[in-house]
Amino acid sequence: MYPWQDYSGRLSSLKLLVFIALFLPGLWTALAFDMGWLQPRPFTEAIHQAGLWMLRFLFIALAITPLRRIVQWPGLILVRRMVGVAAFAYGLAHISLFLADLKFDIAKAATEIALRIYLTIGFVALLGLAALAATSTDAMVRRLGARRWQRLHRLVYAIALLAIVHYCMQSKLDLWEPTIIAGIYAWLMGYRLLVKLVGVRGKLPLAWVGALSLAAPVLTALGEAAYFRVALGVDPTRVLSANWSLVAGLRPAPVVLGLGVAVTAIGIVRSVGPLIVKRLPRFA
Repeated sequence: MYPWQDYSGRLSSLKLLVFIALFLPGLWTALAFDMGWLQPRPFTEAIHQAGLWMLRFLFIALAITPLRRIVQWPGLILVRRMVGVAAFAYGLAHISLFLADLKFDIAKAATEIALRIYLTIGFVALLGLAALAATSTDAMVRRLGARRWQRLHRLVYAIALLAIVHYCMQSKLDLWEPTIIAGIYAWLMGYRLLVKLVGVRGKLPLAWVGALSLAAPVLTALGEAAYFRVALGVDPTRVLSANWSLVAGLRPAPVVLGLGVAVTAIGIVRSVGPLIVKRLPRFA
């Protein structure tokens, strides 16, 4: 079966579009590298781009389960495995470019990974992704058994956390996107926890989705303030106030808030819309 086919072997427009889209960041990076647009350090920028898209695709894969339930789009599940494997592929490109930058000096690369803690963390996350990618096929699900396969693939939550830590440590003070991703991680983990506590048949009521979408940006702002307090001794109130002012630009917490509110709003429209349509008067 080809990647763009559904389980019945038919062409899936969604899978085909996603399959094509997964290649675009890599193609753009390769083109930019070839055209000299990644100066002054092209290898370093290419390494960062590959790692960044690994993280983005990993979080898109994690978001598919809650999104398909909230927005009532079951077909999204068809692309979850594809996006997850793409995350590993970009991770593999990330470390391959790292090796290329070191002239494929394996001993030097191993020393760098062993001595620099953020590289160690990133390498462990990549090994975890490799294990998940290798066991992502239907044949491996049958071989491992559904229960053991599910237990293994729950490691993705720890892998995602390691990837965030790696990204934050590598980014140093440029923490705008790492903080947003950390806020999304809080939302995703909060969703899964709430489903277990108050979910109904594996689905979280929209009131709880809305509450979570308000709580996640608060946690994002508090986490950002705590980081700058510990790292630089910045007064937390300054960081917190900056999150709700456009003077310093758009901060991470409002972005996380906007994403959560958008998902909640779509869920409400999808749930209430059909009921409103049914109640509208019909004219002959």
